Amino acid sequence: MKFRRSGRLVDMTNYLLNHPHALVPLTFFSNRYQSAKSSISEDLTIVKHTFEQQGIGSLLTVPGAAGGVKYIPSVNKREAEEMIKILCELMEKPERLLPGGYLYLTDILGNAKFMNQVGRLFASVFAERKIDVVMTVATKGIPLAYAVASQLGVPVVIVRRDSKVTEGSTVSINYVSGSSKRIQTMLLAKRSLKVGSNVLIIDDFMKAGGTINGMVSLLEEFEANVAGIGVLVETEGVEDRLVDEYISLVKLADVDVREKQIDVSQGNYFNFYQTIKGSSGGIKE
Repeated sequence: MKFRRSGRLVDMTNYLLNHPHALVPLTFFSNRYQSAKSSISEDLTIVKHTFEQQGIGSLLTVPGAAGGVKYIPSVNKREAEEMIKILCELMEKPERLLPGGYLYLTDILGNAKFMNQVGRLFASVFAERKIDVVMTVATKGIPLAYAVASQLGVPVVIVRRDSKVTEGSTVSINYVSGSSKRIQTMLLAKRSLKVGSNVLIIDDFMKAGGTINGMVSLLEEFEANVAGIGVLVETEGVEDRLVDEYISLVKLADVDVREKQIDVSQGNYFNFYQTIKGSSGGIKE
């Protein structure tokens, strides 16, 4: 079927948005629209300028016979600040308090549209890292992990605390919880990871970092590499943090159950991004 330029642009944009970080040969679009490569290149230039102008992302051109174009999602700084501000406002609601000083986060993690936006934040800041898979621990971190993986175009692996027959043979480790100092167990199916995989660890909440440190140890058993660590919320004032390099969107400073007050602030997201040397993607001004 022959497409007009307007039709090509719409379909091309939709395809790229649904295939982030995937290298798409020009011949694919040429065959798809029955158009010359020169016309496809002109279309891609229009899409590229629009993406960058609107802060949607960028198109990376890879030259050569095996080359093509790759869509890299990004978030402009103003949008990122607004999203984190909204997240802080949601976290500060008094009705979020639970007995024992815990916070109810299920409504935030269950909001698919909002999680997709949060996924773009993490995908943007890790855009220049080579990532093969996103890892999280069951269960609350799963929606966030899938949102990030969707923007990076990679699969998700889920670490569990108990064995499932559907997982097949597993690798398990014992680790010390950073907050309770208790010994706990986590496991992962053997076929989940390939040797040498670059893994982005994502979690919804971090106190001392014992669970994340356990996942790091588990990756060592698979001879896999930690490509980065991202958390939705971190607690402030932890003396013996078991994780050094990580990014957080929100920092939980204090929870006053009696006064029903939750004190939160912006995490280290923007500070962390500034330390990424030579990054050409990520947050745009």
